Order: sequence, then C-alpha cells, then structure tokens
Amino acid sequence: MSILTNFTQRFNLNQIDFSWPRVVSNVLSPPVIWAVLAFPIAFYAADTRSEALLWALIYDVIVCGVPVLYIAWLVWRGQITDIHVPVREQRIRPFLVTLICILIALAVLIALEAPPLLPVFAFFSFVQISIMLVITLLWKISMHAMSISGAVVAVGALFGLIPALLLSPLIPIVAAARVKLRRHTVRQVIAGGLLGALMTTPLVLVINAQI
Repeated sequence: MSILTNFTQRFNLNQIDFSWPRVVSNVLSPPVIWAVLAFPIAFYAADTRSEALLWALIYDVIVCGVPVLYIAWLVWRGQITDIHVPVREQRIRPFLVTLICILIALAVLIALEAPPLLPVFAFFSFVQISIMLVITLLWKISMHAMSISGAVVAVGALFGLIPALLLSPLIPIVAAARVKLRRHTVRQVIAGGLLGALMTTPLVLVINAQI
C-alpha cells in the first residue's frame, strides 16, 4: 500500500463531506476560531503591526497548531475516529495536550514581554479548556458552540456592539450544524454557547479596563 493510499484511507479523503453542516464545522472549528481571534486581540494590544503578527503567530502555532497536529496524529493511528473528536472519552488527551501547549505559549509570551493582554488571553484560554476538560469527564458539551459564542463576545468587547451583532448569527448556524451532524444534542450546544459567553466575560472586563 502506497503512502498516499494509506493517507487517503486513514483520513477518509475518498468520502469528503461537502454538506453545509460539515463545511461549517470545519471552517468554524474551535482551533480556527481561536487562531483567527488571536489576531484582533494582538493588533489591539501591540504597538506595531510586526509585533502584533509575532504575538498572534506565537499563540496560533503553539496553542492551535500543535494540538491540531496531535489530533491528526491520533486519527492517523486510529486512536480517534474523527478530527473533531466526536467520542467524549477520546477528548481527554487532546485537552491535556492543549493545556500544556497553552502553558508553554503563556511562558513564551511573558518571556518575550508581550503586551499584558496577550498573556491574559492565553491564561483565559487555559481556564476555559480546564473547565471544558472537567465537564467532559462527566458529560459531552459542544466545543464548537463554546468557541464561537466566546469569540462573538470578545469581538464585541474589542470593536463594539455592531460587529458583535453582525457575527452573532454564526452562533445558531454553528449550533445547528453540530446538531444536524448528530455530534451534539440541542442541550449540549446550548450549554456550550452559554458557557463560552460566560467564560469570556472576565476577558471582556480586562479589555474594557484597558480602554
């Protein structure tokens, strides 16, 4: 079996789903949302564009990129059924790896004297994932809903009510996609959305204090 054939079979590339729920789930997955959100936060806090790009890329590579590669490796080994980790018990190790990566990113940002908002952003990421890990030990909750609702709240704190309102339809769209794919129940996406908004509130207070 060739490497290409093996790769195709392991990641089910012959059966790629282009339905709207799957596309929404992929494009608005938690790592993508957090990676994108790092840029407006970095540009908001940094003195120059080059510094903002540096801080955002540090966060994205360590906090978002490494865990995604780890999950892809687990999928490759057949230890996880899907890149979105639909089985609750399979989420524990990726969460733990993400927490370690966040601590590394936090240490790097502090060592490089990043603006205070960037380490704070990393710290709240650590708190959010920690809470999600504890919940996941007992119950399956929607990470997709949590991340998109938290991002909308953060955008509102950074840029005002109108941008947040413009992005707010993404919350029910993501929730509907997860329910349509039968990856979550309605209760699980509602709980994830509410939790994401609540957990982002302390970060909003920090941002408002710096305005």
